[in-house]
Parts: sequence; structure tokens; C-alpha cells
Amino acid sequence: HVKGLTLTEMDIAEECCGFGGTFSVKFPSISGGMSRTKIESILKTKADAVVGVDASCLLQLKGALSRAGLPVKTLHLAQVLAAR
Repeated sequence: HVKGLTLTEMDIAEECCGFGGTFSVKFPSISGGMSRTKIESILKTKADAVVGVDASCLLQLKGALSRAGLPVKTLHLAQVLAAR
């Protein structure tokens, strides 16, 4: 637990974000669909930020959020812990 933060898990936390290394380059439409599904799940939580431990997933989600004009931040778990 991190003081001052509330953990709200998304309903598809275990599903892939769609990045998968070269997968996003070889299959951009599938990758984009997967990231959009993940973003929809994030939005349902009404969270200010999404926290993860995989840099490539965070990069994928940050790009998708940015393209959609959504203000949700992406943070690595180490950033959250270092700020406390």
C-alpha cells in the first residue's frame, strides 16, 4: 500500500496491451484494437493514472491515451514509489 493512493484494478488487467515487440508493427490494426480495449478498461476505473511495470506497455498505453486526447497519466511503479 502507498499512503494517499487508492488502488483500483481494471477488469482486464491481465490482458495484453497490444504492443508485444514487433507485433505492433506487423499487425498494427490488431495492436491498436487491443490498446483501445485496454484504454476503455482504464477509463471505467475513473483513475487519474495507470501504473505498470512494463515499459513497453506503458509506452503503448501513453501513445493511445495521447492520440485519444485523454488526460490519464502513465507511470512506472518505480516512479510512484520514489515519489512517496
